[in-house]
Amino acid sequence: SFYEIYCNKLFDLLNNKNVLQAREDGKGHICIAGLIEKNAKNLNELMALIDHGLSHRKAGITGANLDSSRSHAILQIALKTVDKEPYSKISFIDLAGSERAVDTIDTTKQNKIDGAEINKSLLALKECIRALDMEKRHKPFRGSKLTLVLRDSFIGDCQTLMIANISPCLSCSLHTLNTLRYADRVKELRKPRHEREKERETE
Repeated sequence: SFYEIYCNKLFDLLNNKNVLQAREDGKGHICIAGLIEKNAKNLNELMALIDHGLSHRKAGITGANLDSSRSHAILQIALKTVDKEPYSKISFIDLAGSERAVDTIDTTKQNKIDGAEINKSLLALKECIRALDMEKRHKPFRGSKLTLVLRDSFIGDCQTLMIANISPCLSCSLHTLNTLRYADRVKELRKPRHEREKERETE
């Protein structure tokens, strides 16, 4: 399955961008109502589905990028046995980059609105990471559609890997530092809080 979160709404990238709903079941798991799954028996079929989904993803031109993604994208690969029984699931999430107003100065009003929505979702995710880091009882995963669908990646029975996209350019140094701090905070979440605080004291 492959869907995007654009302006806090969910759209199916493999089914004519049909609007989807994120709902919580009785066990506390997040289900995406209306999301379809396509069968892929080999790598070529899988890549064809990914290319199809990417071609329907919302994109635009900004002052920083000629082909800027304007949405968060979630690709989920459900692994099943030969008897069609669920075995495991792999989720790939493109968070989309945060944007400064200076980066979008030459773009349209809609692109600026899109950028503001992306930043709002990333801020909500940052608040969830902060709550996990401080071991608070309440984690605000309902703060946005992005954090709602990402909840299992942080508190479920899973292994999570974050890949940070950074640049060696001097003009991007602020973005690079913020991204590295963001990724480092996520990396430390699996450690007990007292170990994390001890490491910070020695830095």
